[in-house]
Amino acid sequence: MAPTTEQLEVGRLLFAQICDFVTSAVSLDGLPEPNLLEVAFAGRSNVGKSSLVNALTGRKTLARTSNTPGRTQTINFFSLDGAQGPALMLVDLPGYGYARAPKTDIAVWTDLVNAYLKGRPNLRRVCLLVDSRHGLKDPDHEVMAMLDTAAVSYQVVLTKTDKSKAGELVKCEAKVIGELSKRVAAHPEIIATSTTKGPGKQFGVPALRAALAALAAGG
Repeated sequence: MAPTTEQLEVGRLLFAQICDFVTSAVSLDGLPEPNLLEVAFAGRSNVGKSSLVNALTGRKTLARTSNTPGRTQTINFFSLDGAQGPALMLVDLPGYGYARAPKTDIAVWTDLVNAYLKGRPNLRRVCLLVDSRHGLKDPDHEVMAMLDTAAVSYQVVLTKTDKSKAGELVKCEAKVIGELSKRVAAHPEIIATSTTKGPGKQFGVPALRAALAALAAGG
């Protein structure tokens, strides 16, 4: 169901607030105090997590982006200050799956991400980003199974939809919906997004803002 005009405006106001970098964590000891509701962005390497965080907040370089898979190797925290609405912490996670990094490094940050996802008490939702050109892969299924077991709410967000043909996008959406229907827990409806600048190319971001604003407000 598409968000109403009022819901879109609430989402716009939430993400129009000052958004500051808080910290980068390389271990559980480095995580900030769990004082704010958190929304984490997870997905395979190079799926567009940092680009989506930047698009949501209207910043170009809040979260570092790269064309090199595996560039994000820490858990990065950004806070919306709450001056004009609910406060919210955005969490940019290292990608999983293929990455151009030593296997030992990948293992370390994979264990860190898994520990965070399973044990963070104030984690309200995980936005599970899926490249619309490729759909769900084995690593995505493994993460979804882990989140289901840990009773962590997650929402599939399709990315890079401007690079998919209309028919391919429809097939991808249908397949993801079918996969989610097989799971025991109920999940929010998927949101298709594009963060590419240009007429008709960037979309879905306002709808995701609205969904996260409702979450932050306890909806």
